[in-house]
Amino acid sequence: MLVADRIIAGAIMALSAYFMWHAVALPIGWEGETGGPGGGAFPFWLSLIMMLCAGGILLRSFAADAVASFQFDRSMLRSVVAVVAALVVCIALIPIAGAYIAIPLFLLWYLKVFGGHGWFLTLSISVLTPVFLFFFFEATLKILLPKGFTEPLFFPLYAMFF
Repeated sequence: MLVADRIIAGAIMALSAYFMWHAVALPIGWEGETGGPGGGAFPFWLSLIMMLCAGGILLRSFAADAVASFQFDRSMLRSVVAVVAALVVCIALIPIAGAYIAIPLFLLWYLKVFGGHGWFLTLSISVLTPVFLFFFFEATLKILLPKGFTEPLFFPLYAMFF
């Protein structure tokens, strides 16, 4: 399993470097005129964080106390396939229903059905996450997320923030 960790960590680091290389085509710092981050800021900095995390996994795989006792069994494979399938459905729903419907549906499924958490936690996170995403991306950064058929519902909010 350590060989797989090293291969995947190396691949993620290479992919991160590729993303960072393309992100610097746009400004990655704070733009004074517009008062916001440059167009390449989020891709660059998130790719750097991804590279550092993968580097940590790579270093950990070479640690003296690394033990290859981890075994991937059928129950783990079922869990991975279920989450990947749910993510594919979520991503497929984004252009149709919008991010503010697809993401809460995924969170609802993941927390309640897959994770078995209580209703209070599940509903809190499923409702507060899209609210946070709206204010962070749309109101603060002026980055519009896809809304699909729900876009007309956002027109009153657009009038308040734009």
